Amino acid sequence: MQAPTPLPPSGAVPLAPPLALVPAATLPHNVEAEAALLGALMIDNRLVEDVQLRLGSQHFFEPLHGRVYDAILMLIDRRMTATPVTLKPLFDADPEMMAIGGTAYLATLTEQSAALIAARDFAQQIYDLALLREMIRVGREMATNAFDTMAGVEPLKQIEAAELALYKVAEQGEVAGSVKTFGEATKMAIQMAEKAYKSGGHLSGYTTGLTGLNEKIGGLHKSDLIILAGRPAMGKTALATNIAFSAAYRYLLDRADDLNENETSGAGVAFFSLEMSADQLATRILAEQSGVDSERIRTGKISQSEFNDLARAAGKLNALPLYIDDTPALSIAALRTRARRLKRQKNVGIIVVDYLQLLQGSSRSSNENRVQEISEISRGLKTLAKELSVPVLALSQLSRAVESREDKRPQLSDLRESGSIEQDADIVLFVYREEYYHSLHEPTVPTEASGNETTIKYDLWLKKKLEIQGQAEVIVGKQRHGSTGQVRLLFNSVITKFSDPADESRLPERR
Repeated sequence: MQAPTPLPPSGAVPLAPPLALVPAATLPHNVEAEAALLGALMIDNRLVEDVQLRLGSQHFFEPLHGRVYDAILMLIDRRMTATPVTLKPLFDADPEMMAIGGTAYLATLTEQSAALIAARDFAQQIYDLALLREMIRVGREMATNAFDTMAGVEPLKQIEAAELALYKVAEQGEVAGSVKTFGEATKMAIQMAEKAYKSGGHLSGYTTGLTGLNEKIGGLHKSDLIILAGRPAMGKTALATNIAFSAAYRYLLDRADDLNENETSGAGVAFFSLEMSADQLATRILAEQSGVDSERIRTGKISQSEFNDLARAAGKLNALPLYIDDTPALSIAALRTRARRLKRQKNVGIIVVDYLQLLQGSSRSSNENRVQEISEISRGLKTLAKELSVPVLALSQLSRAVESREDKRPQLSDLRESGSIEQDADIVLFVYREEYYHSLHEPTVPTEASGNETTIKYDLWLKKKLEIQGQAEVIVGKQRHGSTGQVRLLFNSVITKFSDPADESRLPERR
């Protein structure tokens, strides 16, 4: 005998009936509005221009109405007039049309001439009701999947899939906004130029915190995929962290000064760290801002005054809009879902991924072809940049081909595993520090017994070391918005911080 269903606790809201049991007829719909809209479109075909960008046949609750709508669009696309007469041959053999009395139904749709006035309102309501039905469908699937308790079920993946499904429902209404007049595009270009002008003539996007780099690339621009590449130990993560902090801190300061979103050159940052943990990244930023050696912070070998400096820096940065996701082995689909969530909840304006090769493709078979998988990932990041209208800064490894050349400066051909990275990227930056390679070839330290040749060789090496110590370059290997070239920087390896070199034109004259 089946046990009775327990009653809800006193005061609790009774449970709704399972979604699977909801009859189709009770789903949100307005068949009368659909009929009125179709009649209006047949009376005045020009109304199609107002509704077809947003409304599709899938938005109609009554399938027959969806097919009539598609037929109207088809005839108009063929430069024919869509009327009950021209539509009749297309529905003479339609079973559903025959079931309601035949094609005479088309003529009855045009009897409500008053629908011409409210055609746009009907289209909007049909669309809105379709979204509600889609939400119910997604909810039904979420509930069905949640009840599935097989051994292979992964709840977190179900949550990510549900978020993606809901986001797709939300973004269905963005079709109309994808087409802009030249006047609208020109206005956006002028606004960008005005922002660059007000910043002193070099910054039209979000700041990188480095004047030389801002002048070269104009900052980080919305919808751009920026690849930051380099060999291990060049400082890729350090530079990405510096840029992320600078943009977030600028946003924090500008918001405190009551600047609006369009006036600030900073932005909230979502940092996806697939290699380092959140506390490691935080340690780097605290070391950079407090001036305390990051290694000594980790080992606790700091003085009381240094600890005080660290605490002050932490307090000052407590409200920093920098959000770190250190989940390992993310798939590109999961990353896009999380990025959308952060965009919606925290209004982040920049996304950083450290690093691209640690992401996984969406299909299981992608592991069999790493080049195809990297291509999918780079395309996914570019799509994400355009979809959310934010710059995506993705770090990338370089192939070992760099090490085999005498000149170790990286080139576009060194991008690892796929040419699609170069193709999808709007800007490609390379980090290069000659000091690192020079230190690998330290000659034997001369002693009293050493020959003159050994001493000369070491002296030359030491002289070169002093010349390039702390020097770094960011090489702009590709830029859709401007020229390529090199940007000189300084690098403090103790606190992992990049900075601009001193402006030689402002230095005192040498005597």
